[in-house]
Amino acid sequence: MNPPLAERLRPQSLGEVIGQQQLLGEGMALRIAFESGQPHSCILWGPPGTGKTTIARLMAHAFEAQFITISAVLGGVKDIREAVEQAQIALGQGRRTIVFVDEVHRFNKSQQDAFLPHVESGLFTFIGATTENPSFEVNSALLSRAAVYVLQPLAPEDLERIVARARDIGAVPAIEKIAIERLIAYADGDARRLLNTLETLAVAATQEKLTEITDVWLLKVLGERMRRYDKGGEQFYDTISALHKSVRGSDPDAALYWFVRMLDGGADPRYLARRLIRMASEDIGLADPRALRLALDASEVYERLGTPEGELALAECVVYLAVAAKSNAIYKAFNEAKAFVKQDGTRPVPMHLRNAPTKLMKELDYGKGYRYAHDEAGGFAAGERYLPDGMASPGFYRPVERGLEIRIADKLRTLKKLNNHGG
Repeated sequence: MNPPLAERLRPQSLGEVIGQQQLLGEGMALRIAFESGQPHSCILWGPPGTGKTTIARLMAHAFEAQFITISAVLGGVKDIREAVEQAQIALGQGRRTIVFVDEVHRFNKSQQDAFLPHVESGLFTFIGATTENPSFEVNSALLSRAAVYVLQPLAPEDLERIVARARDIGAVPAIEKIAIERLIAYADGDARRLLNTLETLAVAATQEKLTEITDVWLLKVLGERMRRYDKGGEQFYDTISALHKSVRGSDPDAALYWFVRMLDGGADPRYLARRLIRMASEDIGLADPRALRLALDASEVYERLGTPEGELALAECVVYLAVAAKSNAIYKAFNEAKAFVKQDGTRPVPMHLRNAPTKLMKELDYGKGYRYAHDEAGGFAAGERYLPDGMASPGFYRPVERGLEIRIADKLRTLKKLNNHGG
């Protein structure tokens, strides 16, 4: 039985590696490490299918080292202990060991710490692979002892070369150019996804006795699998960040693009609805109070209609938020107030603002001197103070000169003048 296509095409030397030339090209960091003759512990950080395992294997081959693989998804302390024992045996035979931990971010702190003494003693060289930012997912102690190399998604021309290699070894039949372009877009920089898809197509084409894979047939076979998006990990958060910043930047086309990218990738529309509600509060606020109501309505419409009909209401909300007047004045005021209260002492409530539900409280002057705003001219008690005694006005809320907040700012200026002449 033939091994998987991805394994058959796995590079056997640095010269066969496609992509990652920013690390493996002449004079580049990882290439120099290979040529130094001295392996060193490192973290390979990059999206799936960018060559992390291949590079680790090639490093072991370059240094004629024993290669031990541990999957952080399936493995545990027992696997680490076994790797240590194998490394000790190899060391006794004068041979180096490289321990490769795939998805190292899945190991907890104690599991990651288990590697430290052996890395420090030089028993083995540690190579971790992760799709998540190692700054957040890898213990600082381990991170400080390993170089971090960042791998990039493969470029379309790189993926096209991989398709050509698969055809050269007869693994797949001829492929229509537009079908290749669609496959490359679907792979989204992931060589493993590309090769696994090619293998699926090759099997199906053989069964149907096809001599060429056309774009029409490709869509018929793969259908919904053509979604290009990873619902988890850093790419997910990068994309929602792009959506949020496009809304904040008042670009409806960009906002719609990222919104549809997330839907196309299988993101939960309810999650998107929650994020839209947050955008309405954080970036629009009182510049257009209708935005928050529209975001809540769109969320409710989605709950009633579901996919795909309810997605249109969310799209409407995306566009409205993008074109609405922007203000983060409330967001900033709230955060400033929180920070102030956290560092400030507990100031007593002024007597005139206290509640006086009992006779004793009234006798103690609770509520005494309070001016009922509705009984004052214009419904405003000019000169009245509502902050604790001795506390200067902090000025948390500073409305911007956009949208409804223009009128709010005008009103606040008017009230300030009245206060200055009242009381």
